Amino acid sequence: RTASRAGRDRDPLREIGQMKTDDLIRAITADAGKPPVSMRSAWLVALGGAILIAAAVFALFLGPRPDIAAAAETSRFLFKFVVTAALFASAIPVLRALARPADAAPFPLMLAAPSLLLLAIALELVALPQAQWRPALVGTNAFYCLTLIPLLGLGPLAAMLAALKRGAPTSPVLAGAVAGLAAGGLAAIFYAAYCTDDSPLFVATWYSLAVLMLTVLGAVVGRMVLRW
Repeated sequence: RTASRAGRDRDPLREIGQMKTDDLIRAITADAGKPPVSMRSAWLVALGGAILIAAAVFALFLGPRPDIAAAAETSRFLFKFVVTAALFASAIPVLRALARPADAAPFPLMLAAPSLLLLAIALELVALPQAQWRPALVGTNAFYCLTLIPLLGLGPLAAMLAALKRGAPTSPVLAGAVAGLAAGGLAAIFYAAYCTDDSPLFVATWYSLAVLMLTVLGAVVGRMVLRW
């Protein structure tokens, strides 16, 4: 190409793809235990940006539930933050490893949130009379849960996909899905402060479906934008 045409036809996606190829070469030849500084910076920016975006959307459009002070004294309310934070925190190391072909992804970490949720469900079924199981599962905010968690997670998902594009994921679909899972966990942390349904049965059903929506979206978008 001529210099003038190169200026007109500059393709940012092609340049990013070239960057990813170079990262792959460095990942194969370099010590796998010493990730490039640029990738570390990319993740710091992406995660910081994801948290700030979710916090801004929450503050502008949702806000905490009116009875949050009283709710904070109950274990069921606090548990929502434990399980959603566990989901988010356990997905991040997996996501970072998937960005580098030389790294083994610590998938067992992601069993933490489901294990905690299963334990909480068992305790809930013991504590509640059987007649209350269905009302606790259905709750009163299922529609909002399925709508607001994905909306809160869109910005964080975009930030994490942008960080993945700086790496060289060998499985774009899997990497995108884990990015969606992480974004869903982060979004659910903020949504939990707004939601008045605290039963683990509700969380296991509706929070999980909402996070699954972001996971599927991440897999679809990842397949399109993370190929190199």
